[in-house]
Amino acid sequence: MRVGLYQSHPIFGEVDANVERAMEDLWEIKADLLVLPELFATGYQFISKEEVRKLAEEIPNGKTCQAMLELAKRKNVHIVFGLAEREKENLYNAAAVVGPAGLVGRYRKTHLFFDEKTFFDPGDTGFQVFDLGFATVGVMICFDWWFPESARVLALLGADIICHPANLVLPDCQEAMKTRSLENGVFTITANRVGTEARGGKEPLTYTGESQIVGPRGRVIIRAGKGETGVFTADIDPEEARDKSITARNHRFQDRRPEYYGPLTNPEINKSP
Repeated sequence: MRVGLYQSHPIFGEVDANVERAMEDLWEIKADLLVLPELFATGYQFISKEEVRKLAEEIPNGKTCQAMLELAKRKNVHIVFGLAEREKENLYNAAAVVGPAGLVGRYRKTHLFFDEKTFFDPGDTGFQVFDLGFATVGVMICFDWWFPESARVLALLGADIICHPANLVLPDCQEAMKTRSLENGVFTITANRVGTEARGGKEPLTYTGESQIVGPRGRVIIRAGKGETGVFTADIDPEEARDKSITARNHRFQDRRPEYYGPLTNPEINKSP
């Protein structure tokens, strides 16, 4: 199968223009699965919750989702993309999975980063996987990478590919995702953005680019440049992610000993000192 990622430079608040540019850039691409950045249509650096509410959309009825649904249908492709979601009074940093037959599913970001805690409600979907027929995909968003449990849960649920829409400003994610792929034996597709945002007197945010596709052995298959924009594709075999062996006598999951992992879910231990 062929997978791809879109590294973009959105203009904050210019939803129509950002979506139109994405559709133009993606139109000529032949792929089975495409991953777009976090909040690709709105931009990232919000300055008020009212601003988020104004730009957020319902899934699947919002115009961004409808545009991606139309593209998926016409191009016979599955697309994972990040957007600000509005559901009644709640606002989520979310991602939608769409395909030729319509909406496949959604994910709401579990681990909110910095000012996202002011503007978005904590995600309530939990980690899920979606069977696309040719592969099973899981979704996590940006700062979820910091928590190894995110990728591990998706891998245990059967993900061959972890789709990772992102707006990265911290410097370590690209290298860390090599480990996430290696320790879980999965493909990861991190779709980041480029550019700088400085709004409302806030500290400027400079995005790190270097979107990438990493294989189950932790090797980078393709990586975009720090300032490049466009679509980057690679051919992969999802079957490689279904072999969880490490050596002839070691297995990523069968060698686990969950009976000793209790502290991972112990709320008392998780409290800050």
